[in-house]
Amino acid sequence: MTQPPPPDERRPANDGPRVAARNRAALVAAAREIYAEHGLDAPMSAIARRAGVGQGVLYRHFPDRAAVATAVLDENVRQIEQAAAAPDMDITQLLGVLTWHQTESAAFISLLHADGAAGGSAVPEYAAGLAARVERALRARLPDGHRLATAKDDLMIAVAMVSGAVIGPTRELRERRAMAAWRLLGVEVGPVRPFGE
Repeated sequence: MTQPPPPDERRPANDGPRVAARNRAALVAAAREIYAEHGLDAPMSAIARRAGVGQGVLYRHFPDRAAVATAVLDENVRQIEQAAAAPDMDITQLLGVLTWHQTESAAFISLLHADGAAGGSAVPEYAAGLAARVERALRARLPDGHRLATAKDDLMIAVAMVSGAVIGPTRELRERRAMAAWRLLGVEVGPVRPFGE
């Protein structure tokens, strides 16, 4: 009969769901970084390496490339919605949060341009829904008379125009270009940072 190992030799407890949630969050953060650096066609293995997990862990959470991109997009949108819901948030601060996401996430920029791709043809339903959530969040803080509120489509056209300017190999360059685009549109933007910082 085998004796159990002494207490000091036992394996550590399996953290189960806590580790799974931590791994998923690390994968989403890593995907955002990898996509910003290399675009949406970056290898899945690069995402797993950046997150510090094996590819098996990646595929347990996200069965394919589309699932990873969707998770990144959903996280971007959720953070913008959280910022818009903050009681002391004004439109300039919210545009700063939006601009941070534009400079950090190639997947998010693709979402903001989704309805213009291929001449306005069919947009994947989830992308259209996420874009609508971004618009609702921004409109919740857009004061009457703001230059982005003068015509129905002005807000999202401006957001798409700024997204089109967000190119470059470094986050600093992408942010500088985004801020220049907002300035050219005559729109004041607060500090470019994620919500909560």
